[in-house]
Amino acid sequence: MLARLARELPVGDYLYEPKWDGFRCLASRQGGELDLRSRNGRPLARYFPEIVEALLALPVERFALDGELVVARADELDFLALMARLHPAASRVERLRAETPATFVAFDLVRVGADDLSDRPFAERRARLEQLLAEVVSPLALTPVTADSEVAEGWLERFEGVVAKHRDLRYEPGKRVMVKVKRALTADCVVGGFRWLVEQPLPSTLLLGVHDGGELRHVGVAGGFSQALRRELLERLAPLVVPLEGHPWEHGFLLAGGATGRLKGSAGRWAPGMEQDWVPVAPVLVAEVAYDQVDDLRFRHPSRFVRWRPDRDPGSCLLDQLEEHATGLAQLLP
Repeated sequence: MLARLARELPVGDYLYEPKWDGFRCLASRQGGELDLRSRNGRPLARYFPEIVEALLALPVERFALDGELVVARADELDFLALMARLHPAASRVERLRAETPATFVAFDLVRVGADDLSDRPFAERRARLEQLLAEVVSPLALTPVTADSEVAEGWLERFEGVVAKHRDLRYEPGKRVMVKVKRALTADCVVGGFRWLVEQPLPSTLLLGVHDGGELRHVGVAGGFSQALRRELLERLAPLVVPLEGHPWEHGFLLAGGATGRLKGSAGRWAPGMEQDWVPVAPVLVAEVAYDQVDDLRFRHPSRFVRWRPDRDPGSCLLDQLEEHATGLAQLLP
């Protein structure tokens, strides 16, 4: 079951939960068999043996739980550490289960025993979920829930977001019937280059940077432009195209890589000698972009162009804009 995005909490007969920053996961048990599946159907059980063992220890031999796999470090959730858990080597899986143990945070119960609960109201499913997980300890957790919109507003201020579910909501796989409330996050970034569309001589993505000390640090890309905006971008960018020599990224960007390699929201690592698949521009334009999450000081997903900021000095676009917005969420775990 999926969620549609909103910027404000819905009002009415809703129950609210904090939004977890991890892998959506459906846990299904049939007797001694336990299956973990991602939202896209990818098998996950082999990567998280501690979760499999904990779920097999529950005193019910048949159930389907909807939840989120997360890794917590101190007061924060570590998405990169979670991604690193998806390693093909069994020896590495065993090492990582000790170094970066995961938690399964349950937030819905689809089936238990012989009862299919998918057509029951969410409030009833939540009550059955609380009964099932009443005595659980780490690495299992039950997500907090509240009917108090003021409490939910507090979660929205502190954490990444809030998920709202109407009390009467049935479990409808594949449908966006929940409400995912997230704040609109924006940053002012310097445009350091662009890439071309494959099929047309128009910009595909903007390469974005912010200043970190004396370095213009690549932090992500902006994309998803309309055709009209692509033409407007080309008009602005074409006069600013410069040779690579003397450009802040003359000697490459993202050379240090990252714990999990390339993120969808950033360009791939580039160094001199590699095919230059981007066009350098003078780093004088500032664009305000909207984004949803930052990992390893890079946008997790491509950002969305909001507007030009001619009033901003490129040198004032600093790295400290990109703050983590899930601080403290791990405190809700047992």
